[in-house]
Amino acid sequence: MRQWVRGTGVFVIAMLGAAPAFATSTGITGNSGKDTATCNTCHKGGEAPSVEFEGPSTLEKGATGQYTLIIRGGAAKTGGAGITVDDAGTSLVAGTGLKKLGSELTHSAPQAFTGTELRFNFSLVAPATDVTLNLFGAGNSTNADQKSDGDRAAATKLTIKVGNGSPVAEQPGDNDDSGGCAAASSAPFWALALAGLPLVVRRRRRS
Repeated sequence: MRQWVRGTGVFVIAMLGAAPAFATSTGITGNSGKDTATCNTCHKGGEAPSVEFEGPSTLEKGATGQYTLIIRGGAAKTGGAGITVDDAGTSLVAGTGLKKLGSELTHSAPQAFTGTELRFNFSLVAPATDVTLNLFGAGNSTNADQKSDGDRAAATKLTIKVGNGSPVAEQPGDNDDSGGCAAASSAPFWALALAGLPLVVRRRRRS
């Protein structure tokens, strides 16, 4: 009986140790790097991969763009991803190996690397208004042992201009002709004029 209890205890401890990896093996939100958090909240100890977006940096209003989150290096056995955007009017459409959770995309299951590279394809549907938005993505490169040690993630960001982009806020004083260089350049003239005024008065008195 004692041996059975001990065996059960060892099994429970082992399962608890692997819990973080199993809990996120089918994806989790909030780890895209948008708010600084990435998969490194749980996964650590491995070599950091390189992560980048591939896709257009400009889109017409309402257009659909094709994008890829690419993970290179690291443990490079299996990997996962978290992708989001900072504009509420923009929507993301999951490709193979991804699924949508709320407004974000994440992996549906750990995906195998091809060589030292893993690609997650997806679509971005631009809003019908002019805006400059940011696409955030984090990629996790794991050793496929279903544990959190020996893995590592990295994050990236891509700025996308939709239509004419977001209007640039006008800074105070940009159109103020009474200040700045114009006012400064007229100062020496008035200083010289005032300095010469006493001489003119003296000459008039002598005459």
